[in-house]
Amino acid sequence: MLRQSATEFVVATPGQGLHDCTAAVARWVADTGIETGLLTLLLRHTSASLLVQENAAPAAARDIERYFARIAPESGAYEHDDEGPDDMPAHLRAALTATSLSIPVMGGRMALGTWQGIYVFEHRHAPHRRRIAAHLIGDDA
Repeated sequence: MLRQSATEFVVATPGQGLHDCTAAVARWVADTGIETGLLTLLLRHTSASLLVQENAAPAAARDIERYFARIAPESGAYEHDDEGPDDMPAHLRAALTATSLSIPVMGGRMALGTWQGIYVFEHRHAPHRRRIAAHLIGDDA
């Protein structure tokens, strides 16, 4: 029987970087009892993003962070700097990544690969409480 469930996650980010939220999402998916379906996640912000990324080698996260610092530097002469020098670069980095993800659910679990995790990619220096809207639609066992 087709069912759906929705919730919101809050991820406290201490500042810039990749922050793993896989475990919290996985627990919620399992608790819904939905065996087969589609999970949609939407980060409700414009200066952070969502990524499915390598979860085993910390160097991968550091390389990603350095790459985005190069392509959207804080030293740029941006017109939009209402909230400081990291404001517009954060928007650019979010525009180049994603604020939503769609992940299949199979066997009651997200169909992520062995080395994949879900991350909030915080683009601002200050700590934030980032909100992720989650919706899962699918069938029971």
